[in-house]
This record gives sequence, structure tokens and C-alpha cells, in this order.
Amino acid sequence: MEILLDTSVLIDTLRSRNGRKELLARLVREGHQLSITPINIAELYVGMRAREEERTTLLLASLECHNLDAQTAKRAGLLMNQWAKRGKTLSLPDAIVAEIAIDRGCELMTDNRIDFPMTEIKLYPLS
Repeated sequence: MEILLDTSVLIDTLRSRNGRKELLARLVREGHQLSITPINIAELYVGMRAREEERTTLLLASLECHNLDAQTAKRAGLLMNQWAKRGKTLSLPDAIVAEIAIDRGCELMTDNRIDFPMTEIKLYPLS
């Protein structure tokens, strides 16, 4: 199974919180593919602490990164439009991550489940 990691999970991994580092290591040992998006990379570098640069670079290098193409960007915009009509505002970064998860058939691992209300997304169960 391919699991798309949201930024919250990556931050917890880098900062050794909530057992995320151990969880991701176990998933890799079990044969799961872990991936990210360009959005996650940008968000990590925005909030990166000085001492985290090397760990951040190593972590990102170990993960597959799904590119953002024009069709995925278009579908993310349409997704935002669709949810806005229902009275729910999605952030552009979350809409892009969501659409990449949908397009690639990945489960999404996030601590921010409320940001991903789409029924098309399968959320990885975090306990």
C-alpha cells in the first residue's frame, strides 16, 4: 500500500513525537511505500528549525515525491470550488495534497483529519 504523508506527520517524525518515527519505520519494514508532495516539502522548510536541516534533507530524500501537474492542479481547484459551494473552505495546500492522494490512490496519513472531509480519500488510521 502507498501512504501519502501529510506535513503534520513529517514534523512529528523529525521531532520524534507521537511515535511517528517508529510507525513509519515499521510501515517501511512491512513493505509499504511512503510518499510526499511538493506542498509538504515547502511547508517543512517554512517551519524548519536550524538544527533540523540535515534530518529534514535525509527524511525527504527517503520518500517518493509526487509531482504536481496541471491536471492535478485543476482538479484541486475544482475540489475547492465544490466544497466552497457546500460552505466548507479548504486551503489550497490541503486541496492539492488531497487531490494527489485521490489521483494516485494513496491512503493519506494526517493528524488534521478535519482538513480532509472528502469521501474519496482513504485516511490512514492513526491511534
